[in-house]
Amino acid sequence: MTSAVKSQKFSILFDWFDQGRDGQLTQDDLRATADVFARVAAEDDHTNITAMRDAFERWWQLLLRHGDTNGDGRLSRQEFIAVTEANVTAPEHFGGAVMAIIDALMNTLDTDRDGFLSRDEYVRMYDALGISPERSGEAFTRLDLNGDGVISHEEFRMAISDFYLSTDPDAPGNYMLGPIGTSA
Repeated sequence: MTSAVKSQKFSILFDWFDQGRDGQLTQDDLRATADVFARVAAEDDHTNITAMRDAFERWWQLLLRHGDTNGDGRLSRQEFIAVTEANVTAPEHFGGAVMAIIDALMNTLDTDRDGFLSRDEYVRMYDALGISPERSGEAFTRLDLNGDGVISHEEFRMAISDFYLSTDPDAPGNYMLGPIGTSA
C-alpha cells in the first residue's frame, strides 16, 4: 500500500511525465520526457543524452511490464502510482531506471566539471524542465545539506532517493518538483 506522501509525490511525477496531457502515460510520453531532459544537455553531449534516453526506455519497459494491468499499452495514474511504489523503487530496478537518469543528468549539468552543481546550474536545469526558478531555488537551498553553496553528486542522489523512497513529507528531496500538495 502506497503511503499518502508517496502517492502525492508519484501523482506529481505522473503529471510531469504525462506530456500528452491526456491522463494516461504511454511510451511516447516517456520518450517526450526524455527529450525534455536531453534538451538540458549540450548538443554534442551524446554520451549523457543517450544514457538518459536509454534509462527512460528501461523505465517505460518496467512500467509496462509490471504496471499495465489491462494490457492496453498505457498506464493510468493509479497504475503508475502502484508500479512506481512496488517496482520502480525496488532495489533491483531503482538504479537502472531512476539513478541512471540522475547520474547522466548530473554529468550534463555540471558544466564546469567540478563535481558539484552550482545554484545557477541547478536552477537552469529545472527552468528547462518547466519548474519555476522560485521553486528550484528553494529546492537548491534544501538539497545543499551541508550549506556550502553547491550540491554534490551525493547530495543530488540523496535528494532523488528522498523523493522516491521517503515517507517523510519534509524530506529535502521532496521539494525537487515543488512542495508536496502543489503542482510544478
